[in-house]
Amino acid sequence: MNWYVLFVETGQEEVVQKFLNLYFDEASLHSVIPKRRVPEKKAGAVKHVLKKIFPGYVLIKTRMTDEVFHTLKKVPKCYKLLNQGTLYSKDEGTYYSKIDEREISLILRLIGDGEIVGISGIYIENSRVSVTSGPLKGMEGIIAKIDRHKKRAKIHLSFMGAEKLIDVGVEILSPCIPQLQETT
Repeated sequence: MNWYVLFVETGQEEVVQKFLNLYFDEASLHSVIPKRRVPEKKAGAVKHVLKKIFPGYVLIKTRMTDEVFHTLKKVPKCYKLLNQGTLYSKDEGTYYSKIDEREISLILRLIGDGEIVGISGIYIENSRVSVTSGPLKGMEGIIAKIDRHKKRAKIHLSFMGAEKLIDVGVEILSPCIPQLQETT
């Protein structure tokens, strides 16, 4: 089974996902709408909100056949399968593409078992970022910039061949300073 991208009406991603669940069982098609938890400040209060990483897109994992392809075309609010001109449907004369394995593996690693990129705990010392917890742990190389004030990190994410900068939430931790022991 491979991963593909459905281009859908923006704001209707969850509706499309519900229709996909009606048309397909979990074994034949699995859908994901990747989201990120980010802090937002309104009226002096900080709240964590969920935002879609790729608005207007639903990721699906399926074994693409002509039958699956034609069923996807019937899903309301779904415009088309995203394509880079690599795969071809003979019946429709349409091209579509699967998601590159490197791209989808990074996205799946970030969202873990669910659909949400959570908050990562980070230390910043001498302009060097260390991630101690959360989805960014071990992936310091994709961090482009840290906004301490907004408590967000901009990360590099490749999606269907295009490089994107995505904001994700971070918690900036204070470095642990060892206590001096008193000797008597």
